[in-house]
Parts: sequence; C-alpha cells; structure tokens
Amino acid sequence: ALRLSYLRAGGHHPAILAQLLHLQAEATVLETGAAGPQPPGAGAQGLDTALLALELENRRLEDELLALKVRRARRADAGSQAAQWHAEELAQLQAEVGMLRCHAEQSGPRLPPAILPPPVALPLPP
Repeated sequence: ALRLSYLRAGGHHPAILAQLLHLQAEATVLETGAAGPQPPGAGAQGLDTALLALELENRRLEDELLALKVRRARRADAGSQAAQWHAEELAQLQAEVGMLRCHAEQSGPRLPPAILPPPVALPLPP
C-alpha cells in the first residue's frame, strides 16, 4: 500500500522504489515464516523462495511501468500546456499587429519612402 501510494503521488525515485521493494520483500518473508517453519531440505521451501523471488520481480516491474506511465502523463501535460501557451502568445501577437495596422490607417497618410542617393562606386585601381 505504501509503494502504491508513493507511485500514485508521482514518486519515481529509483532508490526509494528499491527500498520500498526491499521492505515489501522483508514483510513477505516474515509473513511466510509466521505461517510455520518448514522442515529443512523440503522441496516446498525452495519453490516458495523461487515463487517469492518471481513475485518480487513482477512487483518491481509493475512499479517501473507505473513510474513510466506517470512520467509520460506528466510530459504530455507539460507539452499540452506549452502548446496552449504558444497558441495564446500567437493570438496576442496577432491582436497587437491588428491594433497597429488599425492605428496606422487612422493616423493618416503615410510618408513616402525616403529617397536615397545612388551607391558610390569604389575608385578604380591605378
């Protein structure tokens, strides 16, 4: 439950996930040990250990998948926010250009473009 709440809250730090997985493995070992000791050399204990290892690996992989999904969702949110910001900025710039055009039309006739003298040619070498 602690691991899931950490992941759902957006946690994705690998060291913390590894520590939570280690704590979960210890808790599982304690729970299975509390059920009663198995006689030494029993084949069931080897199977239980292998099953526990597979279950822990499966949970670790599930944690990684969930962390990846959370990161992907955050990136998608950030991307959509950036796109929205750019669209708002573009709309604002277009509105400003429209206001400037309107102001320029209302301010009266434009001055003719400045007439510049022709370019001066470089002197020829002797």
